[in-house]
Amino acid sequence: LWGRALSLEIKASPKVRAFLGEQVSLQCSFKSSSPITESLTVDWTYRPLTGGQMESVSIFHYQSVPYPTTVGKFKDRISWVGNVAKGDASIAIQSPVMSDNGTFICSVKNPPDVYHNIPQTMLIVAERVLLSILVFLPSVVVVVLLLVRMGRKFGVLKEKKKSGCKKSSIEVSDE
Repeated sequence: LWGRALSLEIKASPKVRAFLGEQVSLQCSFKSSSPITESLTVDWTYRPLTGGQMESVSIFHYQSVPYPTTVGKFKDRISWVGNVAKGDASIAIQSPVMSDNGTFICSVKNPPDVYHNIPQTMLIVAERVLLSILVFLPSVVVVVLLLVRMGRKFGVLKEKKKSGCKKSSIEVSDE
């Protein structure tokens, strides 16, 4: 078994970004050297990012038809968007929340092809507001700095004109 080449190859995105409340797709594609039959299975498991249980939880199973989980936090939120005939084993998660952050693992078995690599997808859920703040904040800082600089420039000129006796080094004296 050690020398056996992988006859089933799986590809998945290493990192996927999602936004709170917006559907996200977890892509998973596979190539099998055996013809696809009804015995082909797809299993998606989830491991939370931090704390809690470290073991993976089964969240989706496919064999001829999709079997989304009926328990846990992904209940009624996972849908099958794949097409095994085209080598696609992707799923979608509806309304992702921050606690969905973690690792998702796509596993495909197409007997006799059952040995394969195990790609992992890290899901990062963020608020759109947070993203816009990260983009917007640097712009605000730049504008404020420019205004302060311009204010100083004009403020300094006004002060010099008021004092009357001080002359700038570029002003020509009447004497």
